Amino acid sequence: MPWSSNRTFLVEISAADQRMLAVYKPGRGERPLWDFPGGLYRREAAAWALSELLGWGIVPETIVRDGPLGEGSVQRFVPADFRQHYFTLLEDAAHHDALRVICAFDLLANNTDRKSGHCLLGEDGRVWAIDNGLCFHPSPKIRTVIWDFADEPVPPTLLPDVEGMLERLPGGLCGLLADDEVAGLRRRATALLHRPVFPAPDPLAHCYPWPLV
Repeated sequence: MPWSSNRTFLVEISAADQRMLAVYKPGRGERPLWDFPGGLYRREAAAWALSELLGWGIVPETIVRDGPLGEGSVQRFVPADFRQHYFTLLEDAAHHDALRVICAFDLLANNTDRKSGHCLLGEDGRVWAIDNGLCFHPSPKIRTVIWDFADEPVPPTLLPDVEGMLERLPGGLCGLLADDEVAGLRRRATALLHRPVFPAPDPLAHCYPWPLV
């Protein structure tokens, strides 16, 4: 996959007579980062596990497998209109509820790299959140383009899902995240329930990813 920061491959996977496309991100292809340990692919799988714990279904199915270039994440490829991204989707109010869900998800996951192009409009009409490897840092580090809902209440329909997720932790996150990362998720979820309002960007902090798209 061109223009990816780390080595990323579009692959075909098969079982019996069934075939499908997937995105494979091997750990061997990751560039070292000063603020994240290696194994970003596990965070890709953890993001799917969190989406499932919440019942929001916004991250395509993602698992860890040993592939041709070693262990990595394998995510179902989403056929999408790749001309669309967060900034274009924001122009249509019909997508705002779906974008609010991704915004709430990123607060919980502590996403440090939510670029506009990481929001896909699938051919199924759903808005998907991809490229979730830079998530779950135990310290607050959120960097995202989704600040347009700042100071709005988090939709009340999402709060019972957050409560249920807390009761089921660590769930499918076992083996994917360290204990302090799960503890950080628990703190963020508790804080969101205590004050269910989308935050505004801190003018003194680095709150936007680069590039934006």
